[in-house]
Amino acid sequence: MTEKYKIYLSEETRSRLINDAELFEFTKQDESVNLNAFLKELIVNYFDQYRRDSESLRSSIIEDLTSSANISGKAAAALADKIVSTYINNDRAQSTRNPAMALAPSKELARATKPSKNTALTLTVSGASLETLRIIEANMLKDISLSQYLKDMFNAYLSIPRSEREAIIFKDTYEDIDRALKTHSVLTFTNTTAEEKHFFAVEPYIVAPSKEEQCNYLLCVDRKSRKARTFRISRLRSVFVTDRAFTVDPDMQKELQDKAIRSPQSVAKSVKAKIRLNEYGIKKFKMITKNRPQVSKIEGNFYYFDWPEMQLEDYFRRFGRDAIVIKPLSLKESLRKYYYYALREYNK
Repeated sequence: MTEKYKIYLSEETRSRLINDAELFEFTKQDESVNLNAFLKELIVNYFDQYRRDSESLRSSIIEDLTSSANISGKAAAALADKIVSTYINNDRAQSTRNPAMALAPSKELARATKPSKNTALTLTVSGASLETLRIIEANMLKDISLSQYLKDMFNAYLSIPRSEREAIIFKDTYEDIDRALKTHSVLTFTNTTAEEKHFFAVEPYIVAPSKEEQCNYLLCVDRKSRKARTFRISRLRSVFVTDRAFTVDPDMQKELQDKAIRSPQSVAKSVKAKIRLNEYGIKKFKMITKNRPQVSKIEGNFYYFDWPEMQLEDYFRRFGRDAIVIKPLSLKESLRKYYYYALREYNK
């Protein structure tokens, strides 16, 4: 059975939800963003947590009011509901618009805190998402519409760091990985970036967030090749915890822990690199923070790195003539070919 619900969201909230849906790769057959499928997962996976967090917050407010003021439990409950709806939910909505406005001048802050125009969104639900909405309708809508309840829930979700939001959207996957980590069990899964029918069998070691990408990665050992691998968790499918246990290798665990801290999106061997940056290159290095490698030493215009070669290549492709690789020769040659073929195409 399928039903349609019309909900109203601010343009800012809708835009940020679309961004998450795109980042977590919820797409239709034509490769466009499938916001409806994303919101269904969000509703099903986040409702219980949102309800518990909301009730915990409300109970704390009531307890504080009754303990510090001469007020009845009933009056405290009513006031707590007012505080949550008027201040906390509104504050969440404002923070999803522009977190930087907290430091903005008063005139800019006043403009930013004006009510945002709402946009209608038709949500088509079935199965678990429909059941969740029916539970909300039957139990949670005290002096509030379903549309407003979902809007508050979505804004609460968006106030959470993105790496934690990913754990909400892919809740079942995270639970399976957590169980495998605790029991040292082999995991099998497919990956959206590999052939659909190819199953990986791995020994899981660590889950780590990438600070730059705000995504989470599973660092593990491939059972077939016995090599360290890393997989972006949002791209895992058909995850299964097997009954096969493995013995943790302390040396591998230490190596992967180091990779998790430095750069969990790559477990490739590091190379010692020396790169000369001119004045503009130094400025770019300070400004371009996404996936920026960690500097091990600086001598004048020479920057030294102990970092995976592929990530160095990906990062410094954006610098052009402002960053010249001195060593290793393999990295220098890779970037030289990159610019050579790009120039050849432009000269056609």
